Amino acid sequence: MRIEIPKPVENIEEILNRAVFSKKDLLFLLHAKDKDRLKLFEKAKETKLAFVGRKVYFRGLIEYSNFCNKNCFYCGIRAGNSRFARYQMTDEEVLEAVRYAFENHYASIVIQSGERTNKTFVSKIESLLKKIGTLTQNEIHVTLSLGEQSEETYRRWFDAGAHRYLLRIEVSNPGLYVKLHPANLRHDYQRRLAALRTLRRVGYQVGTGVMIGLPFQTLDDLADDLLFFREFDIDMAGMGPYIEHVDTPLYQYRESLLPLKERFDLSLKMVAILRIMMKDINIAATTAMQTIDPQGREKALMVGANVIMPNLTPVKYRQDYLLYENKPCLDEEAEECKSCLEARIHMAGDTIGYGEWGDSKHFIGKKKKKSASRD
Repeated sequence: MRIEIPKPVENIEEILNRAVFSKKDLLFLLHAKDKDRLKLFEKAKETKLAFVGRKVYFRGLIEYSNFCNKNCFYCGIRAGNSRFARYQMTDEEVLEAVRYAFENHYASIVIQSGERTNKTFVSKIESLLKKIGTLTQNEIHVTLSLGEQSEETYRRWFDAGAHRYLLRIEVSNPGLYVKLHPANLRHDYQRRLAALRTLRRVGYQVGTGVMIGLPFQTLDDLADDLLFFREFDIDMAGMGPYIEHVDTPLYQYRESLLPLKERFDLSLKMVAILRIMMKDINIAATTAMQTIDPQGREKALMVGANVIMPNLTPVKYRQDYLLYENKPCLDEEAEECKSCLEARIHMAGDTIGYGEWGDSKHFIGKKKKKSASRD
């Protein structure tokens, strides 16, 4: 990560006012310090206000299960980690969380889980989606984050009521990808890309994201990640700092990592640059930001993020869904989490879009264009 970037002739105002950033521009912005850094953040704030406004949308997070078939080297719930209890929420527990979200006007939820592809799991999710639709009269929008699946599975879940899908690429550099995953078909980079394309074809609002500050990662990689988001034309993004977990293979490289504060600052820059690049997508203020900085999510909102995810997972399960260490809010009940995030959002100068789906304006715009081209 510690690389020297030649200072370009252009000043930051010239770069920030360009319609399209080059990779050279992105490297300059990622390297920005002091006054240039503040100008970047101010431009991102202005862009957010102009294109998505000051509303922040809640996505009630349900961490459905920590069973996972994957063995990614960075993840605390990887299949090879036997040092914690595995769980799967009951239908009743899921529906109780959904009911809380519905009665408190969240309008959207996220169902997240370790990745499984067996028929029982696929059918269980399909059944839950139908029950959620019945419970809420289809007034709650559902985002899924359940990993790589077949096109048939994606279609079944879409037809059952899922509207958005988050599948984080984690890194867009295939050479780096293989350093973070076992070398087998289950962890194949091209398969990941194919899954993202399939989601788009099925009709989901498609989200992806990356970790920032990984071992072996460079600023060049992060610039390429931003270009990947633009080229793939994503509808939403969830990204944040890499935080190591003691029970993962990557933990051995902890001494070579950037300090946490630098990872956090790079994450803010990534959010800000992406907001300027892709003006009307949804960008999450991720929990990992708050892990490093107590006001991390507010700071992300102030530089471009417009989505936040209150945790609705029953407290008894949260210690067993640790993707990384020092995850905050493990003992907060849903009402406490809601009150805390309301205060954080107001501190950032934003308001909460209660009762609104908060669909990606970027996705809606593309859909309108496609419909108009058919007429």
